[in-house]
Amino acid sequence: MLKRINYDDRQHLVYARGRALPPDVVATWMAEFARHSPSRRPLTVVDLGSGIGRFSPALADTFGGPVYGVEPSARMRQVAANTAAHPSVSYLQGAAENIPLPDDHCDLALLYLVIHHIQDLPAAAPEIARVLAPGGRLFIRNTFADRMSDPLWHRWFPRARTIEEELFPTVAEVVDAFAPVNLRPVALTSIRHRLAASHADYAARLRLRANSVFDQMTEQEIAEGFAAMDADLAAHPGTGPIEDDCDLLTLAVHPKT
Repeated sequence: MLKRINYDDRQHLVYARGRALPPDVVATWMAEFARHSPSRRPLTVVDLGSGIGRFSPALADTFGGPVYGVEPSARMRQVAANTAAHPSVSYLQGAAENIPLPDDHCDLALLYLVIHHIQDLPAAAPEIARVLAPGGRLFIRNTFADRMSDPLWHRWFPRARTIEEELFPTVAEVVDAFAPVNLRPVALTSIRHRLAASHADYAARLRLRANSVFDQMTEQEIAEGFAAMDADLAAHPGTGPIEDDCDLLTLAVHPKT
């Protein structure tokens, strides 16, 4: 049984450095979201599990706002307010199961590396559908258990894959969860995403343990993993950026039949 991660404990202190995204990577995601969105502007967006606001300001700039960053962690919201303020963005207390917005209020909803943290997906699905307007889109950027890649860090932390296979849903499980509320898949795409500028940068980010999978491991296996990483990179320093293929599942609000 995997434990629930409390981002108020430690993650809010390291997330910005460990999961930083350069502007061109953010721009790539904005272009992909726009490609699957209605063409009219402005569009209202709810960024569910917005965390420290990595995407909320860019969503406002791309779609014209307003953008509502809904985040359950008070300390993550505080970081967002301090570092990712934007005149068209409001950071609100809430969760996917309890969104503090009116019915039919949003054109787009984003779950970026969030769906596996939702405690009650059967409750969240109708709540997300409630706030989406007719023709709205739900973007789910996540790792899916049936489409997992082989990231470099799994070489040093072999149990990470086992944890992720339990943690992440399959595409079918997500589609099935939203089918009863008339949110249906319209696209499953993959984006080449730069995770770090170099092997050294990748290792430095890993050391911050900003990936919540680390919170499911023992301190001993974490220490052993970093020792293996250091030995491997000393022998094979590597050059160039670290990249991975990242999935985006797009669902659309369909008329009720």
